[in-house]
Amino acid sequence: MQSKRNEASIDQYIFSTVKKENPETVEKLVKLVKIELHLPEQEILKRILYLQGQGKLTFEEPIVRFPQSFINYIFSHQAYWYWITILLASSSTLSTFIIPENAYPAVYARYLLGTIFIWILPGYSFVKALFPIKVPVPTKSTELDLIERVALSIGMSIVLVIINGFVLNYTSFGIRTTSVTLSLLALTIAFAVVGVIREFQALKGQNQERVNQ
Repeated sequence: MQSKRNEASIDQYIFSTVKKENPETVEKLVKLVKIELHLPEQEILKRILYLQGQGKLTFEEPIVRFPQSFINYIFSHQAYWYWITILLASSSTLSTFIIPENAYPAVYARYLLGTIFIWILPGYSFVKALFPIKVPVPTKSTELDLIERVALSIGMSIVLVIINGFVLNYTSFGIRTTSVTLSLLALTIAFAVVGVIREFQALKGQNQERVNQ
């Protein structure tokens, strides 16, 4: 009974704050309520989500709950690029060893995956590890940002493939299909792992800054 009264008082103050302050974002509303009631942000946010679900509160900006742990983040939609990269790299590697050169038309799938694997994936994961959120040159639209990232990915893939071949040439493995494929797979996965970790850390920092504003 006491809990319901507390929730009712929180809801009442939320409505009062919205009416008086007219906050533009959820973060601002949470901050205003927290200053007055001295409650944890999660508890305030829980009541706001409840009121929004009941249709009693509406915001132009949707509530986005950023995953608090890396495990939750990596399985969220925001890390889709990581799984696509791993899937394409693994599929290309398997097709190289499973599909023979004379297996038509299946060999065309091997060629397509191989092209993506060599020309895009190593560089893409490397660029993602270096610049997890934004590319080095600021652009005014997401379309240009994507084009720039793809261009950097192709350029870096060429560089990485050359360096990889140069290093293999001076090892006992030599430049062979197996050694080149497995080494590029290892590089792609390693850079992708670094990239998704750095992306999580960067986005978590940005989210925390917005909450503290």
